[in-house]
Amino acid sequence: MFTGIVEELGTVASVEDQGDAIRLTIAAETVLAGTRSGDSIAVNGCCLTVVDTGSTGDGRSTWTADVMQETLDKTSLRGAAPGTRVNLERAVTPTTRLGGHIVQGHVDGVGTITGRTPSAHWEVVEIALPGPLSRYLVDKGSIAVDGVSLTVVEAGEQSFTISLIPETLARTTLGLKQPGDPVNLEVDVLAKHVEKLMEARRG
Repeated sequence: MFTGIVEELGTVASVEDQGDAIRLTIAAETVLAGTRSGDSIAVNGCCLTVVDTGSTGDGRSTWTADVMQETLDKTSLRGAAPGTRVNLERAVTPTTRLGGHIVQGHVDGVGTITGRTPSAHWEVVEIALPGPLSRYLVDKGSIAVDGVSLTVVEAGEQSFTISLIPETLARTTLGLKQPGDPVNLEVDVLAKHVEKLMEARRG
């Protein structure tokens, strides 16, 4: 489980094509502190398992994960390439502050940035989302965008908006994304559970 508070911007060091999967190696520092094989790290909101740690030829620390076809089909990681910047967060511990909201690292769909409107102190970003996900969004509710815990400003049937403060713009990939770029979306898992319980009761 994660909280959607990005710890570090990592960089994809290499992508090894394995036919029905890829082996993804990411250069990082902060998230490797105390990390061992088998630990979980969220990459742009997608929970991946550490299978190895090492370093690049220029001395940068790295970690490696295997990404299966199902993940490639349903997340933006299918577009990962050397040099791509990615949001990184280690799994929470029992003593971790829950600074964002409950994030599983299970991507529900891929959205597309459709617009950015800057202002003096924040930036409003509009994101188109797959239609089936819109029912889980409410104004002032929570959503994870590329693994970043954010508050929905306006929830529409085909898109929603978020406001990004300078800290978020500087410390996450959302400061780099442009209209047309894909983003991983994870809706609030509590909303999905409530929906299923209500359906069972009506049934």
